[in-house]
Amino acid sequence: MTDELDILDRARAKALEKGEGLTQEEVLEVLQLPDERIPELMELAHEVRLRWCGEDVEVEGIISLKTGGCPEDCHFCSQSGLFESPVRAVRLNIAELVEAAKQTAKTGATEFCIVAAVKGPDEKLMAQVGDAVAAIQSEVDIQVAASLGTLTREQAQRLKDLGVHRYNHNLETCRSYFPNVVTTHTWEERRETLEYVREAGMEVCSGGIVGMGETLEQRAEFAVQLAEVNPTEVPMNFLDPRPGTPFQHMDVLPVEDSLRAVGAFRLAMPRTTLRFAGGRELSLGDEGTEQGLLGGINAIIVGNYLTTLGRPMERDLDMMDRLRLPIKALNSAV
Repeated sequence: MTDELDILDRARAKALEKGEGLTQEEVLEVLQLPDERIPELMELAHEVRLRWCGEDVEVEGIISLKTGGCPEDCHFCSQSGLFESPVRAVRLNIAELVEAAKQTAKTGATEFCIVAAVKGPDEKLMAQVGDAVAAIQSEVDIQVAASLGTLTREQAQRLKDLGVHRYNHNLETCRSYFPNVVTTHTWEERRETLEYVREAGMEVCSGGIVGMGETLEQRAEFAVQLAEVNPTEVPMNFLDPRPGTPFQHMDVLPVEDSLRAVGAFRLAMPRTTLRFAGGRELSLGDEGTEQGLLGGINAIIVGNYLTTLGRPMERDLDMMDRLRLPIKALNSAV
């Protein structure tokens, strides 16, 4: 067995020099690195993202078109109608979505994502999303993404035709651990939707949540299974235990484990946009977030998330300015 002290040298030769992702066994070695080697890991991950993704950081805002009342039982999610969660069903109108897109664009964001808490979109929701995309594109210079749950092949093509350029459908966790997280649908169903998205010509956005009780072996499995999907973007969430959900009593992932995950995911996917998403405020805090942005992350969601509060947009933008991280301009994204 190769000494674990060699793993970052091997990662340098593979991920940095060739742009090739690490294997599951190699990712596991990275996740098992001792705390004192985290700065070295972060430095290498940063070099990898600069070489294969460039220096720009992509900023995105998200908003929920339909919040709460979801029929699925994702154990981390307070939007499930099956749990005694404080989140209640709410729908936004088109004018509210357009205004939210305008506010997002003012931050310099290149992307605005419309999200709905559903198993999959019905005809009414598809029509509403179509109206929303048209209204936003007529008034705001921003790309529109969507996350509406499981799609049919026809729905994926329709969203592409409506002007949605990127579709998010998270695998959430690795295939082997998924039944511990969701029981109302399968990992394979999620994977199938991603294939429909790719076939339709939309960019594939798929990530998930680390810190839901999975082992390090399963975390490594998850990183490699995401790499196999070949996503344009991977949102990295860290579990924020929500009241009323089955995972409400889980511990928040320690900052060291969170940073190791960031570095490992970057080395598993050298060429992918890796985006900080929900839970970073708890797991990483201000200092850890900065370390992540200088350790492999090259995109960030600003403002609030779907049912949890994020940091004020201005605070994140000030942080990126202080770190001298350029925000990706829209004209370089189209």
